[in-house]
Amino acid sequence: MPPRNESELDAITLHNQAILNMDINPTEGFEKLQFLLSQTPFPPETFGNLLLLYCKYECYDLAADIMADYAHLTYKHLSTFMYDFFDALITQQTSPEEAYRKFDELANRTAEALRKHTKQVQEAKTGGQDALASKLCTEYDEMLTSKYIPVLMAQAKIFWEKENYPQVEKIFRKSVEFCNEMDIWKLNVAHVIFMQENKFREAASFYEAIVKKSYNHILDVSAIVLANLCVSYIMTGQNEEAEELMRKIEREEEHISFENPDQKLFHLCIVNMVIGTLYCAKGNYDFGISRIIKSLEPYNKKLGTDTWFYAKRCFISMIEKGVKHLTSIRESVFADCVQFLEHTETYGRNVKTVIESPLEVSPIHLGKNTVTYEARLLKALILRLLEQ
Repeated sequence: MPPRNESELDAITLHNQAILNMDINPTEGFEKLQFLLSQTPFPPETFGNLLLLYCKYECYDLAADIMADYAHLTYKHLSTFMYDFFDALITQQTSPEEAYRKFDELANRTAEALRKHTKQVQEAKTGGQDALASKLCTEYDEMLTSKYIPVLMAQAKIFWEKENYPQVEKIFRKSVEFCNEMDIWKLNVAHVIFMQENKFREAASFYEAIVKKSYNHILDVSAIVLANLCVSYIMTGQNEEAEELMRKIEREEEHISFENPDQKLFHLCIVNMVIGTLYCAKGNYDFGISRIIKSLEPYNKKLGTDTWFYAKRCFISMIEKGVKHLTSIRESVFADCVQFLEHTETYGRNVKTVIESPLEVSPIHLGKNTVTYEARLLKALILRLLEQ
């Protein structure tokens, strides 16, 4: 059957195609969902899904426009909770304080409903109504994951973006009654404790709980979790534990590389880069930069958008400190940097430095959105610094 135009596809197929391929081609996905809204009838999920995806990609202005242009659909296709949630997300862009108040109202309302469900479950179990208790437990879990957690994270994000990490921790601590067994909650608590830079032992305990669950399949754990756990170990003098964890990651990567030599693996690379970044932040550029350079070898397998992001921050920091004469850096370190940047020029032609939003109004020039372009800039700055 030859390819058909969007107008020739039935509405449900078009909607499902848009959702399924959103990660691969988000621009096309948005076009399909917008096309569906102009048709009558369209799948009722279209309106809510389009709003959710706009918010996911942080296109809040477009979400606000859709809610205004299709106000009659908000009452028909959105629950009261979803309407209030979208309203708070959009408000956050102009008034974070008002958005926090709206999220707080939603959180309190949902918390009350969760407590009510808990009481009903206990009453059902006491009365021997196991089927009812099971049904209520399922409803509780659904409410917790689909309502309470999203509101909690949106509320915490307001202060996270302001780097007010103690306040984020307070928000998470308030939710311990409901979330203390949830991995997503533990992960975010670990991150916010880690970012305060004076509670590494406590952060390690949260990260350990996550890592232990997948210790036999260590590469299933997010690389940044492993990296932060290693840093927490180092900062609390537990160097042996950090080394053992890194050896475990290395063994896993070697095993996978043996079975699939072409597969790119970034876990150990990112762990080493975060540790290198730690030493650079402490002013030890000799060790920190050398660790970062070695972590990216071989370049054809380790150089990527995320790894380059960590690497370039350290080079920029080193250059800034060098220009201001705030630290003394040996010429051999600069020579190693120049050689490294020449290698990244070669291997970074097709590696993007920024993954742009699919609806970006002013996209970055294709030639400038590459590791090669930024590597050349950094090399030029280092050479100018050496001439001083």
